[in-house]
Amino acid sequence: VQLVESGGGLVQPGGSLRLSCAASGFTFSSYDMSWYRQVPGKERVMVAAIPSAGVSTTYADSVKGRFTISRDNAKNTVDLQMNSLKPEDTAVYYCKARRAWSNYWGQGTQVTVSS
Repeated sequence: VQLVESGGGLVQPGGSLRLSCAASGFTFSSYDMSWYRQVPGKERVMVAAIPSAGVSTTYADSVKGRFTISRDNAKNTVDLQMNSLKPEDTAVYYCKARRAWSNYWGQGTQVTVSS
């Protein structure tokens, strides 16, 4: 099982980034996918989630209207489009796959929002 995030980096406030998570080693289309983020000294928190069928999405209040999660079950990828980025969005972003009691995590990608 492997989840590999990419697309992180340094961006100015107000800018955009698109994170991508490539999955392999499991039946991607059967898993709910989500993005989490974590800053040093704090818990990892959910940012956005999308179910296996991709019918509905869930967002943390802090990112509603700015972030969009999407998935491509044919390509085994889940993306996070982040617009209007703020300094408080700075964190390590993680991709997570969940099905019943199975949880898989990626290694994370750093996003830094700073001028």
